[in-house]
Amino acid sequence: MKATVHVFLKPGVLDVQGKAVESALHGLGWADAKDVRVGRVITFDLASTDKAAAEAEVKAMCEKLLANTVIESYRIEVG
Repeated sequence: MKATVHVFLKPGVLDVQGKAVESALHGLGWADAKDVRVGRVITFDLASTDKAAAEAEVKAMCEKLLANTVIESYRIEVG
C-alpha cells in the first residue's frame, strides 16, 4: 500500500524558505505571488493491506518522526 505524507508549517510559524521563494518569484517578475509556504512530501510503501491499520501506522510515524508536531501539521494519504 502506498502512503503519502504532506508536512507543512502551522499557521503563524515563520516560514523562512517560503519568504525566500516569494522574494525570488518577485525578483523574476511574479509580483502577484503572496504568502508563499514551503512544505515537504514523503512517500513510501507499506506491506499492510488493511487501510485503517496502515493509516494508524503512518499517523504514529508522523507523531514520532516525520513531523515536528509542535510547529508542523501533516496530512496523510493511504491507498
